[in-house]
Amino acid sequence: MLDYAQARRLMVDCQLRTFDVNDVPVLDAFEEIARERFVPPGREDFAYIDQTLRLGPSGRAMPAPMLLARMVQALAIQPGETALDVATGYGYAAAILAQIGAEVVALESDADLLAGARERLAGQGSITLVEGPLDAGAAQSAPYDAILVNGRVETRPQALLDQLKDGGRLVCVMGQDRAAKATLFVRAGEAFGARPLFDAALPALGAFAAEADFAF
Repeated sequence: MLDYAQARRLMVDCQLRTFDVNDVPVLDAFEEIARERFVPPGREDFAYIDQTLRLGPSGRAMPAPMLLARMVQALAIQPGETALDVATGYGYAAAILAQIGAEVVALESDADLLAGARERLAGQGSITLVEGPLDAGAAQSAPYDAILVNGRVETRPQALLDQLKDGGRLVCVMGQDRAAKATLFVRAGEAFGARPLFDAALPALGAFAAEADFAF
């Protein structure tokens, strides 16, 4: 049987640290949270591979550890801040954000995934699970200091950006297929700065799909 505690240590040392993840609270959170609890049943032994994991037939996915860690690090979350975790799946990223010290709202549109997240996050008082359209965010708990999107967006997630506080940060993978990049948005008043961070690949979230161009 796989030693999951050892697998977590190896993930932190051999995947995260070698991919420019150096924020100590982020590294500690990834070593503390048992990733194997948040994958589909029967896939536990694949939890720590350096790949995106599919979360069942919906096409949704759990970002690879080093990708997620870089995205979380870019948010620079401080204890006590509020965070929105969009497309939470089974809740792994929400658990990471809470471990760092955030008060988390975890948004999910898929009822089956939400039920799985509710089971896995039972007893986590700092995480509130919400069902609803991903592109609409969770305005009832806004504004947020940080927003994390667990999937690729093809269009600017304006409704989510509008739910940031002044100075708030949003990180997502944005773009088309191989041209996508992890991107950090920062709000300054009514303006939003955007900075590409690194090349990244994640399955697209249908709620943020670009409209198809018509050909004549």
